[in-house]
Amino acid sequence: MDVLKRIFKADSTGQLIVIFIVFSITGLGAVFLARPLMELVGITRDNIPDLIYWPLRIVFMLLAYQVMLVCFGTVFGQRAYFWRMEKRMLRRFGIRLP
Repeated sequence: MDVLKRIFKADSTGQLIVIFIVFSITGLGAVFLARPLMELVGITRDNIPDLIYWPLRIVFMLLAYQVMLVCFGTVFGQRAYFWRMEKRMLRRFGIRLP
């Protein structure tokens, strides 16, 4: 457990459990939310070839994940932790935030 706390930079076992819960809810939510978001902007499997549809779906999942991570982190009282994680992820995509 100490190794996981060190990897995730968690202060306690309780915080580590909350971090895992937020990551799991966010990941599952992003997968389920991507399709309705795509349909909202008019993208369906019927009107776009699969070679374009699936990369677009992954982009929509990534966007939904980024937003949901901070939102659920805030709901679970870990906004500061997940905002740091978010900035780190965005830096990997080449986006710098203060």
